[in-house]
Amino acid sequence: MAGDEVPIIRFKRGTDRRQRVVPVDHDRRAPQDSRRSARVSWLSLFRGADEAAVAEALDDSEILLLPPGYTLLRAGAQNDTVYLVLSGQLGAYLGNSTDDDSAIPIGPGECIGELSSIDGKPVSALIRTLTEARVLRLHGEVFWNRLMAVPGVARNLLAVLAERMRRNTETMLESQRREIELKHLRQELNVARQLQLGMLPMRRPLFPDRHDLEIAGLMEAASFIGGDLFDAFFVDEQRLFFCIGDVSGHGIPAAMFMARTVSLMRTAASSAECPALLLQTVNDQLCAGNDANMFVTLFCGFLEIDSGRVVYSNGGHLAPVLWRNGQASHLPIPKGTLIGVIPGIRYARSEIDLNHGDLILCYTDGVTEAQTATGEEFSESRLAGIVAEIAHQPLDLLLDKVRLSVAEYSGDSKLADDCTMLAIRRPHG
Repeated sequence: MAGDEVPIIRFKRGTDRRQRVVPVDHDRRAPQDSRRSARVSWLSLFRGADEAAVAEALDDSEILLLPPGYTLLRAGAQNDTVYLVLSGQLGAYLGNSTDDDSAIPIGPGECIGELSSIDGKPVSALIRTLTEARVLRLHGEVFWNRLMAVPGVARNLLAVLAERMRRNTETMLESQRREIELKHLRQELNVARQLQLGMLPMRRPLFPDRHDLEIAGLMEAASFIGGDLFDAFFVDEQRLFFCIGDVSGHGIPAAMFMARTVSLMRTAASSAECPALLLQTVNDQLCAGNDANMFVTLFCGFLEIDSGRVVYSNGGHLAPVLWRNGQASHLPIPKGTLIGVIPGIRYARSEIDLNHGDLILCYTDGVTEAQTATGEEFSESRLAGIVAEIAHQPLDLLLDKVRLSVAEYSGDSKLADDCTMLAIRRPHG
């Protein structure tokens, strides 16, 4: 018998059908419907059979009172016992799965362990109670030599086994169907991932033919697809638009909202002169039809290549790191409300002149909020310190080293949140 001791009720036959509880580690009253537990003629196995003969065969058998989650049989174990389910629900788990949704249900009237008890082979599945249950425990010899001798019982057993085989076949077919659906879903997610990455300027460096600008980005999703974004493109020969953002949530909804945001940003940036007005336009458009109440944080700006002038605005995003003259600090940013929440919001703008050699590193909170096992965050100050040490390196190498530092700090190469960075440097002439 697997697990801890459980309450036991002795099966009684004859005119006295009252049951007594055998003393166990903890007291428990017999169920109110214990009379039905003893009268088993309602079970499919005994339907139409002589009740007195069945009761005689079951003399001195035991009824087990099992709590939820109780392991009755383990896969691979030897078994010489047959169990008849009187009430409650049990589940058979095939393979290594212990997910209740994948369990084959076993309900009142069904047998457990009859095959392993007759052929001597190990149990083929884990059997566990899904709810509180009562089962009648029979030694294999009693089941096969005494019960099967009762006219009609053997025929009923064949019917019970046939019904189980039919149901198990349906369950396995359904499981295969779900597995096929899951396989197709993974394939679709891989396609969605490629499409998402194709929307972002992943080439590093981004504009290798230009010598008046260095720019590189990195986006690594925590799952198949993510909600982070970055973008950079020239609206004319000497004016660069750039942005970075972080959509609320993860997975497919965040990715869809991210795709919509990128599309709206590109359209607005092609005609906007001011990043603050751009954010206002995108905010109003994202608020429309946003029944899912999603939002995105955005930082964006325009860089004039000749002068180094950067005009930027902020919608609830983190302040980028500014490196100049060997020092790393955080760029002063205007306050701004999250994008997609409240229509009609106005945003402010700020300006800064980038000198030759200056570097701006934009990032999402997947970088600075990465945590150790004890919950300590990577932090904005640690990021600034690392940038100060490696700011002279090529931007693609700089981004990889920051990502490596995050993984080493958290002790896990897997991300808890999407990790995105965009680095811009105005090189020396």
